[in-house]
Amino acid sequence: MPPRRTFKNDNGRSDLPPRGPVESLVYWRSPAKSGIALGAGLVLLLALACCSLISVLAYTSLLVLSGTTAFRVYSCVLQAVQKTSDGHPFKDFLETDLSVSQERAQELAVLATAHLNAAANELRRLFLVEDLVDSLKFGVSLWCLTYLGAWFNGMTLLIIGYVALFTLPKVYETNKAQIDANVDLVSAKFQEITNKVKAAIPIGKKGESEKDK
Repeated sequence: MPPRRTFKNDNGRSDLPPRGPVESLVYWRSPAKSGIALGAGLVLLLALACCSLISVLAYTSLLVLSGTTAFRVYSCVLQAVQKTSDGHPFKDFLETDLSVSQERAQELAVLATAHLNAAANELRRLFLVEDLVDSLKFGVSLWCLTYLGAWFNGMTLLIIGYVALFTLPKVYETNKAQIDANVDLVSAKFQEITNKVKAAIPIGKKGESEKDK
């Protein structure tokens, strides 16, 4: 059995499990990179909350274009003064292959199709009341969402979700034992109540017997 790989963060700790680039950001393996990603995303979302999408895209593109143009002119002037021929300052980026391979595109398409089919089947099951208890729980969730929509707009929820993406995973990782214990208790109690409701509702029993067949 191969040895367990570990990931060393900027502080030199090597007891962290390896993760992909996105997971490394949300789990703050590199605080500097995670802070930049969190700050840049919040600025973009706050800009979208204040201005239209077209304006944000236009101003952001102009800012990037102004920066790259200024750096290109500065590099050309510096090369002329120093009489060097270092070439284009963005040569490495221009030579980077940004194309998506056919295999990768097919892999993403298959993954997206699988998730879409699963979501469609689950929504059909809930809306057509295949299981009465599950549909009732779904209805309660939709009813709660009406209050959530009355309190917050979509952009506010997006900002809250983005901040939670950079905070909740790390909090869970730090307090995993305590959180898992409490979640197990709540899940067990919720499952107990669900089983009692299903046992008391004849339709729920019917749905289960049809599934068994």
